[in-house]
Amino acid sequence: MEILSRTFAAAALCLALSAPAAAAPPAQWKAVARELLAETIAYRTVPGPGNQTPQMAEALAARFRAAGFPAEDVHVIRHKDTAALVVRYRGDGSAGKKPILAISHMDVVEALPADWSVDPWKLSEADGYFYGRGTADVKGGLVAVAVAFLRLKAEGYVPARDIILEFSGDEETTGETSMLLAREHRALIDAEYALNSDGGAGVFAADGQPLGFDFQTSEKTYATFTLTVRNRGGHSAGPRPDNAIYQLAAALTKLSGARFRSHLNDTTRVGLLADAQNPAYPAEVQALVRRFVADPNDQAAADALEAIPAFTGRTRTTCVATMLAAGHAENALAQTAVATVNCRIFPGESLERVKGVMAAAMDDPGVEIAQIGEVLVAPGSELRQDVLDAYTRAVRRNHPGVTVLPQMSLGASDGNILRSFGIPTYGVDGSWGVADLDDRSHGRDERLAVKAFEQNLDHWYWMLKDLAGTGRRRSR
Repeated sequence: MEILSRTFAAAALCLALSAPAAAAPPAQWKAVARELLAETIAYRTVPGPGNQTPQMAEALAARFRAAGFPAEDVHVIRHKDTAALVVRYRGDGSAGKKPILAISHMDVVEALPADWSVDPWKLSEADGYFYGRGTADVKGGLVAVAVAFLRLKAEGYVPARDIILEFSGDEETTGETSMLLAREHRALIDAEYALNSDGGAGVFAADGQPLGFDFQTSEKTYATFTLTVRNRGGHSAGPRPDNAIYQLAAALTKLSGARFRSHLNDTTRVGLLADAQNPAYPAEVQALVRRFVADPNDQAAADALEAIPAFTGRTRTTCVATMLAAGHAENALAQTAVATVNCRIFPGESLERVKGVMAAAMDDPGVEIAQIGEVLVAPGSELRQDVLDAYTRAVRRNHPGVTVLPQMSLGASDGNILRSFGIPTYGVDGSWGVADLDDRSHGRDERLAVKAFEQNLDHWYWMLKDLAGTGRRRSR
């Protein structure tokens, strides 16, 4: 494993810089992409009454059918108030390999027009940026994948293997559409691996210089729990030692000091080794990183890294209280006190162990721990040289010489669901944002640089063609 990690570190840092010069996507496809982005932003694809995700899926399906994709290869899968879209791009099979799956999601986080300076449900452009809910997360990436399919089809391209497009409908909430596809419609999406537009991407400095692109191979598992204390309650005029609120508060204080064991995998090793040489970090931080990489069981080193904001969560599972609710009247002792705790679980750590660490830290059998919803704990994806190389080639056609490094995301996406069902998934989007300025996903005035959007169109076109290969027969 150590040799493998060093191989990938060298590949990520030292791939040849002689990438071909980038060319802007043809004007016709930029126009199609802008039209499609405006169309998708206008759909209010949020859960609950009025969810327009099914309408968006049907509109996209109609566009693919009109472009020449056979009706039997275009599927809209309805589920509750949402939907998923699956489109198969048939190859000639000459590669002798399973399909490649390209994924994104149609749903977005709610946006209240009163909170924004522009209409979040209407695409607008100003000062080199597109504004609207979903521009960055992740309708911009979805459009790049869709336009790559349409562009390749229009050119008569026949891949050497099938390529499958999957757009889910509830990534921001339950992830049920991806689970449904994996469980009940596996034949529609079964693939050797998946490429995710909701992962990867790059970061630029304020002066326009690229700081690097991430090749996402793994994500932390998202899991939420409730901690509940129950009590017989009573009148507030007669306080008692057995107070539900105080009992829960004491348990949470203990939980705040809990430390999960540290971990190191191939992806985090590569990233940390790069940090150990990064002049942006003081020498003592670089030394601390090297110490931890040399011995992942060095808990003191892991704890010291955890205390540095840039490294928080990169070496272990984290759990944190996020919401509180207690009592039923201001003049009554609470009968119930509930805390919500959100955990981000390191790949490979079991759900049972997480619950066990929480229970041991609180050391109070009176605190009930309950899991919210289904949680699929996923391993990290194997570092694949072919996918890393193709991603790097595509990135460097737009940004010659930029650093590309494997990365474990601290967040979660549909990629984790696919990994849990045995489909390795890689975050490989080619868009980018300016550090500390453009990260407005889920927030006010979400935006994406027009240049980043347009470069991403070519990025997905190049990358899919690179990985799928060219078949032996011509399209008719």
